[in-house]
Amino acid sequence: MCGITGWITARTPIERPVLERMRDSLAHRGPDDADLWISENGTAGLGHRRLTFLDLGQTGRQPMANEDGTLWLVFNGEIYNYLELRAELSGLGHIFRSQSDSEVLLHGYETWGKALLGRLKGMFAFALWDEKRRRLFLARDRFGIKPLYWARFGEHFLFGSELKALMANPNAHKQIDRGAVLDYLTYRYVPSPGTIWENVQKLPPAHCLTFDAEAGKIYVEKYWSIPDRAVSMPEKEAIEKVDALIERSVAEHLRADVPIGAFLSGGYDSSALVAYQVRLGQRPATFSIGFRDWDESEHRYARQVADHLGVPNAHVLVGDEQLPLLEQLMHFYDEPLGDISILPTYLVSQLAATERKAVLSGEGADELFGGYTWQKSIAETPLWRYWTLFDRRDWLTRRYAEAMAMGRFDRETFARLLGPDWAAARPDPDRFYRENARPDLPPLKAFQHLDTRAFMGELVLTKIDRASMAHSLETRVPFLDHELFESVMALRQSSFFRKDRTKFLLYENLKGRLPQTILDRKKQGFVGPDRYYMRFDWYARVLRDGALVEAGLLLPQGLESLLEEKDHWRLWKFAVLEWWWRNWM
Repeated sequence: MCGITGWITARTPIERPVLERMRDSLAHRGPDDADLWISENGTAGLGHRRLTFLDLGQTGRQPMANEDGTLWLVFNGEIYNYLELRAELSGLGHIFRSQSDSEVLLHGYETWGKALLGRLKGMFAFALWDEKRRRLFLARDRFGIKPLYWARFGEHFLFGSELKALMANPNAHKQIDRGAVLDYLTYRYVPSPGTIWENVQKLPPAHCLTFDAEAGKIYVEKYWSIPDRAVSMPEKEAIEKVDALIERSVAEHLRADVPIGAFLSGGYDSSALVAYQVRLGQRPATFSIGFRDWDESEHRYARQVADHLGVPNAHVLVGDEQLPLLEQLMHFYDEPLGDISILPTYLVSQLAATERKAVLSGEGADELFGGYTWQKSIAETPLWRYWTLFDRRDWLTRRYAEAMAMGRFDRETFARLLGPDWAAARPDPDRFYRENARPDLPPLKAFQHLDTRAFMGELVLTKIDRASMAHSLETRVPFLDHELFESVMALRQSSFFRKDRTKFLLYENLKGRLPQTILDRKKQGFVGPDRYYMRFDWYARVLRDGALVEAGLLLPQGLESLLEEKDHWRLWKFAVLEWWWRNWM
């Protein structure tokens, strides 16, 4: 895992010290090595911070060039099928100088161009600079596991793994986007392609970008979508196919020249990954988190799984004293992110990083197998086929907004809580859900698509990436193998979903391999007890004389109403925004 950045200009020579600052703002993403490259005429530069997993020596360093130095690469991520692609490219005559997966991208792009993206299995964000044609190619993986930001300010094109890399360049204009602030309050994140800053964008998941520096033109296109098929498959065949696909994915995610550990919560998803690691002959170190004085604390269940599978387990307990860490987190997140599990995720990553450079994590299983409570509630919507597409889209948007809200924000709420200039910044609070709704699909699959794009792709994966990389820890997510995802999502609902059995296909493959008490557990989010987020004295201390009130964003009377109503979900969002504001404004 690494940090990448770059700077392309039309005429003005790049300043090396500035490019170094951009690169080194990402030092936490790659503490093992650092390098940069600037073109001979000084108008193109790439920077790289390295966290080593393959080819630990000098031949794996980046920026990396092809044989004649006309194509340069910086890459963040892992290509899990790099050995297969390397063999294919070697058969076509390419000569490899390293053992890294990075070099596969260089030779693959030389051979297949943009079609390379369809051949990749992995998590990635990378940039390729074609010196001959003065053309930059950026790409991000199908699900958005790895981040990538870009901006154009006059003649300066900037990109980086995190916003802070762009903001380290004096040519970047740091102007807050008021509509993005309202988006954050609505969704708990700023949805792509927007960011908290005006004129700065995220490259959305499953998209690539080409910047023609000669013509000054930018082209963004989508290269992958989740399949829409509805294939019937016998139950036994579906169970066996999923078993084989998960095992293969876990095996590929274990490819590294260093040992790979695992997060372990005691739920289905992380427990399943550890069970598959054990089946493959591994005995991974596992890492868990719990909450003090809480009978349902996850670390208790994680210990049961670890003991059953015979793997070592370490845990850390969270208490109220960790709340001030929000200020520190906002440095790493760059944008406000209102998920209530950002603190425990940060702390369990800190623990894991003391022993491992990489862990497996269970993100994606709920989206894939229908594990969320809100998915179950809409799985059998009556008379769906007779509704118009307009009615379906409206219903999906409304229901999904209700499921995701954790403190709903709409026009009325904005007007009550925010200063008038801020409240008027966004006319349609639920537009992102509406844009990504799929009314042509059955209700459950429509929600799975929304979860994959709007919940997992924007919130969950951002949370896990920033929390882990803050500690230079790589998080690998085997359930987000796109071939596994395509196979399950192509099935009819009756082939993969049972309303009375959580994540049916996964459950069937875990029977007898995990304690039944774990398999029978009611689903529990990674959030801790509500009382942890109900520190109203702390909210009052942070917000009453805070930056948001001073800026006229949060009305004093609005804040007092939230405190009086003990509205902890909305207060949590404002507390996160407050600490972000103090860090970055």
